[in-house]
Amino acid sequence: MNAEQKVAAVLGLVLIAVLVFSVAPGASAFLAGGHGHGQHAGTSKGHGTSKGSGSAKDGSHKSSYSSAGYAIAPLEDARKAVLAGKLSPDEKRVLLEEGTETAFTGEYWDNKKDGLYACRLCGLPLFKSDTKYKSGTGWPSFYDPFDPQHVLEVEDKSFGVTRVEIECARCNSHIGHVFNDGPKPTGMRYCMNSAALKFHEKGSVLPAESTPVETAVAYFAGGCFWGIEHKFAEFPGVIDAVSGYQGGTVKNPSYKAVCTGTTGHAESVRVTYDPSRVSYRDLLKWFFRIHDPTQLNRQGPDFGTQYRSAIFAANDEQLKQAQQYIAELQQSKRFKDAKIVTLVEKATKFFPAEAYHQDYHARNGGSCPMPAFEVDDEE
Repeated sequence: MNAEQKVAAVLGLVLIAVLVFSVAPGASAFLAGGHGHGQHAGTSKGHGTSKGSGSAKDGSHKSSYSSAGYAIAPLEDARKAVLAGKLSPDEKRVLLEEGTETAFTGEYWDNKKDGLYACRLCGLPLFKSDTKYKSGTGWPSFYDPFDPQHVLEVEDKSFGVTRVEIECARCNSHIGHVFNDGPKPTGMRYCMNSAALKFHEKGSVLPAESTPVETAVAYFAGGCFWGIEHKFAEFPGVIDAVSGYQGGTVKNPSYKAVCTGTTGHAESVRVTYDPSRVSYRDLLKWFFRIHDPTQLNRQGPDFGTQYRSAIFAANDEQLKQAQQYIAELQQSKRFKDAKIVTLVEKATKFFPAEAYHQDYHARNGGSCPMPAFEVDDEE
């Protein structure tokens, strides 16, 4: 067979594959760039470099933690290389070379067990069984990710069509593609490769890499909670910061009620953090750098007991550390001639504030200018 005959034979096989596939469920969507992975089995692909991501609270992917409490900071290349050494050839082809397994051959395309699906390479949970559905494509399909911040969206321009590739947010491995022809309530179809996933049945013990980080909680009140929340959300090691009300006598208070000053609540912020990366003392230092603790029942232009400076200790150890740190701080140069009026008490029930108060700075381009005191002035 000469060269021309070989080319003709290959083109003939491709044409046959397209004709056969055109009668499969969803074939018209594929021909428009919207079925399955849009790849021939056993091939790899190239893609565009434009990337999006599951949105963090502020609409970016700069956070080292997801809303679900998992570490999502990018893995170092050396660590990825070690993990890649444990993959099978087929898994490497999919995860690292952006290949696609043949439809209806993957381990999980028809899996009906309850559990979660994690990234085969790094273990980050990507999907749950309760969002899995039968799409008829021959690949595991889901209508929603485990956490939007656990997946990255990448523009893929291979095969002459533009699609959206899904990568693991922690290790950037190729998982599959997402399309907008899925079921309610999202209308999305996350079409994944079984080889890129590791299933953990409900009730089984999860490996450390597939569990959320161990966390601790702290509470701080320092004037308008918009600014305090924003500053803590930016602090390394902080997983989440939520605005709310604390220290009052009324259950489930509203913002309007708290503003009257009759409920006794302070505008407080609940800080969830990773104690392996940041200590409670570090948070105390940061708190006293971002507000003025010498102002009684006010902070800047905001007056009232709801704007008082206060620390609500979650346990006895936090109470001891807060009292000790304030005593030390009172002796520093910064507070030589000014009395610290910050109240320190055991934490009472925290009531999250209304939705429009959460992430206020991020959603509105900033407000409530915050002071920034130098470290040397405190120590």
